[in-house]
Amino acid sequence: MTDGTTETDAQVRQVARIVLLDPDDRILLLHGHEPDDPADTWWFTPGGGLEGDETREQAALRELAEETGLTDVELGPVLWRRHCSFPFAGRRWNQDEWYYLARTRHTGPVPGPQALTELETRSLSGQRWWTSAELSAAHETVYPIRLAELLRTLLDEGAPSTPVVLAPEIVQGAPATGAQ
Repeated sequence: MTDGTTETDAQVRQVARIVLLDPDDRILLLHGHEPDDPADTWWFTPGGGLEGDETREQAALRELAEETGLTDVELGPVLWRRHCSFPFAGRRWNQDEWYYLARTRHTGPVPGPQALTELETRSLSGQRWWTSAELSAAHETVYPIRLAELLRTLLDEGAPSTPVVLAPEIVQGAPATGAQ
C-alpha cells in the first residue's frame, strides 16, 4: 500500500480492493486500528492505492500479495464502487474505491504480510476468514458499512452485471478503511 503522505487532503486517492472468497465462501478481512490508538479498531477488505501507472487490477493483486502473502487468486469482476472520506493517522483521506471479486483455493491461515509500509506496520493487527453469518452477527466495525448485506447478496445472487455504486461514506471521527 502507498501511504499517501505526499497527497494533499483534497486529492482523491484511487484504490483497488479485493473481496476474497475461499472455497467455503468465507471472506478474508484485515483488522486495523488507528496507529496512535490501538483500541480504535475495525475490519476491512485487503487493498490499497494505485502506484505509478499500474491498473486497478494490478494494484488489487499487488496489494493482496503485500498484505496477505496470497498470490493464488483468480481475479473476477468489479462488484462495487464507493467514495469515502475519513480521518486516519492525522489526516483526512478521500478515496475512490473499486472492489474486485477474487477466489482462492486457499482455506487455512494466510501466509501473512509480505511487504508492508511503515504506516501499515503500525496500523494492521491481524486478519481472518469470516462466514457470512459471522459477519452479519458481528458487533465490531466493518467497512464498507454494509459489507455483511453486500456479501449475502453476492453469495445469493452472484456478481452484478455492472458494479453497484455504494452510498458515499463520510466519517468524521473514526476511519473508514484505515487508508488500506
